[in-house]
Amino acid sequence: MLRILRQIQYKFVSLPSALIQNNMWQNSSVIDKMYQKLAIQVSLNGLSFATFDTLTNKATMLKKVALGKVNLTTKVEDLFAEAFQKHQELTASYDEVVIIHSNNLSTFVPTALFDEEYLGSYLQFNTKVFETDFFAYDELGNYEMNNVYIPYVNLNNYFIDQFGTFDYKHANTVLVKKLLDVSKNTEEPKMFVHISDTHFEIVVIQNQKLQLYNSFEYKTPEDFLYYILFTAEQLHLNPESFKLDLLGKIAEGDVLYNMAYKYVRNTNLFDVSFMLGSLTEDEKREHFILLHS
Repeated sequence: MLRILRQIQYKFVSLPSALIQNNMWQNSSVIDKMYQKLAIQVSLNGLSFATFDTLTNKATMLKKVALGKVNLTTKVEDLFAEAFQKHQELTASYDEVVIIHSNNLSTFVPTALFDEEYLGSYLQFNTKVFETDFFAYDELGNYEMNNVYIPYVNLNNYFIDQFGTFDYKHANTVLVKKLLDVSKNTEEPKMFVHISDTHFEIVVIQNQKLQLYNSFEYKTPEDFLYYILFTAEQLHLNPESFKLDLLGKIAEGDVLYNMAYKYVRNTNLFDVSFMLGSLTEDEKREHFILLHS
């Protein structure tokens, strides 16, 4: 199924992400602006979306939409079309639309080693790369690195039909950048684990520099714990002393939380008190990427 979504449709591929921005939005007058933004996070399991008041930068609405059963014969675009029919917020007018691609087809590359002409070369070490793949990258200028990735081309084509033009980025770009931003005064190495239903990301930061990023699939709590402890061992982090913050789909008392808390002394839920808005702390943690798009 992922292979199908990666096939190129030439309506889209000639445009890099930085150029898929609506000139009409950029040139519209203050009178025409609605000060509303739509952000959609997409994966093979479904989508979540939020609307924002751009004057206050607060989320005004947040929804999660599960897709139907996905298999090799399923056109995921059709499932997304069904979601658009059911949720009128997705077809309203906005000053800005952002699409966030959530998959494990990405890698971070230091600026000093980055060459835009060889994007596929950076990915070939951690994923199968095909000649027909379209590659994109997000710049993290303040942190001297780029995130190279393969977006869902068919879904981008679908969104072109829906919105005309838009901006898009990778979920890992948003996650790592924001965690680096909030780690300004973190001198000791700190591990962040962002949890989803079938996979999780580990981000280790020290002195506001990325020490490690990796994504792991898991089926059991034991899998989850193994990858955390294995990563800690590779970085010489002592489970008795290093700090572990959990975010994503996690709450205190969950089996994954209890497993981590049992073996890593300084395990905590990621503190989201700095995030504005009326959402619950669990919602802010689960949709951390979407809310910082």
